[in-house]
Formats: sequence, C-alpha cells, structure tokens
Amino acid sequence: MIETETSIDPIWPGDTDWEALAARAISAALAVSAQGSLAQARFTVSVSVHFGTDDEVQALNRDYRHKDKPTNVLSFPMVDPDDFVALAHTDDGEVLLGDIMLAYQTCAREAEEKGIALAAHATHLALHGMLHLLGHDHVEEAEAGIMEALEVKALANLGIDNPY
Repeated sequence: MIETETSIDPIWPGDTDWEALAARAISAALAVSAQGSLAQARFTVSVSVHFGTDDEVQALNRDYRHKDKPTNVLSFPMVDPDDFVALAHTDDGEVLLGDIMLAYQTCAREAEEKGIALAAHATHLALHGMLHLLGHDHVEEAEAGIMEALEVKALANLGIDNPY
C-alpha cells in the first residue's frame, strides 16, 4: 500500500485539493516504474510531499546541494535504489521512500510561462520527484531520456499533456 503524507503552506491556492493531487502523482509515477509492485506491498510505502515556498526550498537547496537558489522541486530519497529488491522481503510495517518539496513561487511562475495550469505543473513536478525517490535521475542524457519517457507516460495516464 502506498501512503502519501502531505503538508501545504498557506501560500498555495485553496482552489485545489493538493493532498489528492500529490497522491495521484505519486501513484502515477509508481505505476510506470520498475518498482510498481510496491503499490501492492504487504507493508506501507510512505512518501512525504510538502507544498512549500521558494524560501524553504532555497534553504534546502543551499544546505544539501550547495546551490543557493530556489528550484521547483527537490527530492530526498531514503532508500538506496540497490535496496528495492530487498524491500520485497522486509518485515517492517512501513518503509519511508523519502520526501518531496515543491516551491510555490517557482512552480507558479513556470506554469504561467508555459501557459499551463498550476495544478498540472505541480502534478508533473510531484511525479518527477517521486521518480527521483525511485532511483531515476537526469544527469546523463540516456538517464534523462528514460526519466522523461516515464514522466510523459505517467502524465498521459492522468490526462495531462506532454510538458516537453
């Protein structure tokens, strides 16, 4: 079972159910990944999603990535990708995959620049963050192509157009 724990800064507009959006994005990313079976695990797989501010994300970006600027989304994996196979044999009741942080001001600006709804962009970024928790990256061109294809597929499954 997948569990999404969500916290939302009041700066995020109240016209969207951000908790439901996060849960859908996390489930969609998991469904297209090689770790999709975690959704049916006998233990709880937990992901934390925080809809925060640029200041919060900038502080984390500075402290953990040594980049003193805001960014749209950060992911903090708690499980090494090499350990996913071993998770099938765990007797723990819960496994925390990690944390995802979205920055409102950056997300809103990017959505406006792209001419798309904030909710669609936030969905993309949340599932992008989840793919990072599942071991995907976009540093190398080949990895980036794989990750982008998974994002496009997951978004299509949610009825959201290709953002690329």
